[in-house]
Amino acid sequence: MGRFKKLSHTIYECKYHVTWIPKYRYRVMTGEIRIHIHNTLRRLCEWKDLEIIELNVQPEHVHIVLWIPPNWSVSQAIGFLKGKTALRILDKFPVLRKRYWTKQFWSHGYCVSTIGLNEEMIQKYVKWQQKKDQKNDNPDEQSLFTAQ
Repeated sequence: MGRFKKLSHTIYECKYHVTWIPKYRYRVMTGEIRIHIHNTLRRLCEWKDLEIIELNVQPEHVHIVLWIPPNWSVSQAIGFLKGKTALRILDKFPVLRKRYWTKQFWSHGYCVSTIGLNEEMIQKYVKWQQKKDQKNDNPDEQSLFTAQ
């Protein structure tokens, strides 16, 4: 029973690997913006009892491996996370409003796959993506908005 979670009338193991991108796939999630998105996603998941197993914010996409209780649909959970983070990002970083004038920070849609026996492989992949990104990080991207 250790690998399952419980609700009042349900025992479940509902894990998902989800990826989504910012609108126009701009590489804007660097520096403070990346940290803010990471922290905001963690707080929102705590608030709604969604458990993050792995989280990786890349400059142009987000990888998240999370438990979603069966009383939530995947689309509800991701819609909630994308909607709340978009509002908070655009409020905290007004410089992004030039690129996202419609208050739509995230692109429509997302990629989702269920996780069964290959959970470790997906977690390693998410961590590998982060290491790959750190190797390829360009110092010029850190000053993306100061050079304009």
